[in-house]
Amino acid sequence: MAKEKVQFDALRDYLPNNTYELVMPLILQHKVHLTITRERQTKLGDYRNAHAGNNHRISINGNLNKYSFLITLLHELAHLLAYEQYGNRIQSHGREWKHIYAGVLKEFMQHHSFPDDIAHELKSSIQNPAASSCAEEGLQRVLMMYDKKKPGVKPVEQVPLGKNFRMSNGRMFQRGERVRKRYQCMEIATGKLYLFSPVYEVMEI
Repeated sequence: MAKEKVQFDALRDYLPNNTYELVMPLILQHKVHLTITRERQTKLGDYRNAHAGNNHRISINGNLNKYSFLITLLHELAHLLAYEQYGNRIQSHGREWKHIYAGVLKEFMQHHSFPDDIAHELKSSIQNPAASSCAEEGLQRVLMMYDKKKPGVKPVEQVPLGKNFRMSNGRMFQRGERVRKRYQCMEIATGKLYLFSPVYEVMEI
């Protein structure tokens, strides 16, 4: 099944210890229809505002580790809170959303919801949160340490220069030099150049 509505008690299994009691009041207060999905390559979570008699809807990838899951859920809840305060009058990840998201993160950090290494990275980025945790390299590196290990899978920055790697969709590339914050890599089949985040996970060939 691609998507499954969450029974609230089952949500405990996806969250770090002692955070269920902090999350549930927000979900219940705002009548969130929460679903857990299988892995999606293009996003970790999604929010759709209430309309036409439907509740607010949030979906989160079910393959995330517990800390990534919580951060993604708080990210989407911040979208909900921003919508309730401003409607559609603001940019999706504009300053209003960033202010609300930072406030939600601070509240959970005050309850020591994250290990020290994750909390440190969150403090570093909380002044200007990115549109996704994947866009914050330091935070993503730390969160990856809590993932289940996948044999052969590593971030692009750990693939040696000139070596080939494969994406999860089968496309193959050769790792090139770093250009500013990203790595320039050549697709084997087409010879075209693409830029990859240093922490994007691939399979070295």
